[in-house]
Amino acid sequence: MDFTHTEERRMLADSLRRTLERGADWGDLAELGVLGALFTEDEGGFGGHGYDIAVVFEELGRAGCNLPVLDAGLAGGMLADAGRADLVERLIAGDLKATLAYGEPGLRYDLGPIRTAANGGTVSGHKSFVTNADEAGLLVVTALEDGVVKVFGVDPRGPGVTMMTTPALMGGTISEVTLDRAPAEALGPAETLESRLAAATLAVCADAIGTMDTVRDMTLDYLRTRKQFGVPIGKFQALQHRMADVAIEIEMARSAVINLSGHLDQAAPTRDRHVSAAKSLIGRTAHLVAEEAIQMHGGIAMTEEYALAPLARRLTAADSRLGDEDWHLARFIRLSA
Repeated sequence: MDFTHTEERRMLADSLRRTLERGADWGDLAELGVLGALFTEDEGGFGGHGYDIAVVFEELGRAGCNLPVLDAGLAGGMLADAGRADLVERLIAGDLKATLAYGEPGLRYDLGPIRTAANGGTVSGHKSFVTNADEAGLLVVTALEDGVVKVFGVDPRGPGVTMMTTPALMGGTISEVTLDRAPAEALGPAETLESRLAAATLAVCADAIGTMDTVRDMTLDYLRTRKQFGVPIGKFQALQHRMADVAIEIEMARSAVINLSGHLDQAAPTRDRHVSAAKSLIGRTAHLVAEEAIQMHGGIAMTEEYALAPLARRLTAADSRLGDEDWHLARFIRLSA
């Protein structure tokens, strides 16, 4: 397996990092081609493979960017699989924001059984943990029709759609969506949902790696400048050992993400085993990095005005998104048996 990034990926990472440092909006990312990197050439993009996804989301995490790129990739992937090249084209161009509504109350991280039902061109049911739905122009909804799970396009501002939205721990928003005979356009079977969720899980892991890099650098800078007893606290051996442990754990997590990137295109049992191995390790490491950074910063880390606070929340939320450490560990054991 070749872990070396292509010249195009390195250029994309450099350009994206500079753009995010200047401050970027949705149009800037689309113009730069970031959204196109999430899709294959057949789907209208120029990437779509594991390393392309990892490169993009590592930089987004490094900058603490809260734009709904993950939602675009996940919902757009389902649209591409349904043959809706017209909607994917609009999404890549930045003209459309879409999000996937697949989770339901009581299911935790499992995909079924689905209780949302489609009938006569409408969809009725409840969807949980729908991210950034309040800004989306299209909901891609999973629902049961004639005993088959399919995906449907729903206007989030159309009749029969009610949202209860709250700020999300990781940034952006999260909504509970109620559908009451909401008009819906049938898009096709949801056969590729698991593979698209695997790619989204890689994106969450890569985002966490970029966030961890920023948190580590902030903590190192603080240790070099904060003085106690007349010397920088970074000279205290106990803190040096703790930072060394943090650095080692981050590199182990980075290796797991690289490994998952290389196996994302494998068949389901192999792919899912690597997905769960990486996500379980990322969840544990994200908690460790956030906790150590807060403790070594001291009281300033708990203030909302300090830049560490949203990054620590982002790392905490990374564990819960798309399956937490315990859920993925149990799935890894089951798949490895």
